[in-house]
Amino acid sequence: MIDLNADLGEGFGRWRLTDDEGLLSVVSSANVACGFHAGDPTTMRRVCAEAAERGVAIGAQVAYRDLAGFGRRAMDVPEEELADEVAYQIGALRVFAEAAGARVAYVKPHGALYNRTVRDAAQARAVVAGVLSAGGGLPVLGLPGSLLLASAGEAGLPVVTEAFADRGYTPEGTLVPRREPGAVLTDPDAVVAQALDIALRGRVRTDTGSVAAGARSLCVHGDTPGAVALARRVREALQGAGVRIGAFA
Repeated sequence: MIDLNADLGEGFGRWRLTDDEGLLSVVSSANVACGFHAGDPTTMRRVCAEAAERGVAIGAQVAYRDLAGFGRRAMDVPEEELADEVAYQIGALRVFAEAAGARVAYVKPHGALYNRTVRDAAQARAVVAGVLSAGGGLPVLGLPGSLLLASAGEAGLPVVTEAFADRGYTPEGTLVPRREPGAVLTDPDAVVAQALDIALRGRVRTDTGSVAAGARSLCVHGDTPGAVALARRVREALQGAGVRIGAFA
């Protein structure tokens, strides 16, 4: 069994970037933007209510405070401040999840914060400190071998490994930076093939061969054009190969 997650609630005010309703009909876990890289209170409330109605797990997608850059710009935030901001985002989403009769089930960093915590021990510690401050012993979703998951494990938090169906990988097992060619897979057949490689073989192809990418959760980005149809194709391919889809939390 594998979890299928996507980023949701990535709009702001009158602007909507993700087809939240469509994606919630496909995924088993929803990474909900908490207002720092995208999202606003009304969007958070709406997505939590719809996720709860469909039985989709709700995760807090925490990020750097960077609405203009969609949380994808590198930032240097002091540890204590970042920990507070992570806790703040989790708390904000928790209000709407509980109002919908659900709960925040896990935490996943977004964008630049996600990538930074792969190798930056201080930023990884800050995210974990924020999760601990928010309480509840929430699982942390991240890249296998990352300092984030190592730090979370040392702190006694459950860790969940994640892989990406629609992102390119380096020979080191990290994501190809978005500014480089091949960072995002746009060919639906390639995305489906990568999803099957991850779920069935625990590996993903790179320019030099393949690398281990075993994961409990598989992400399909919600801001990709045609994301709903693509996510549906991935789900159908996985189920056709005998893989069950289900939330890890």
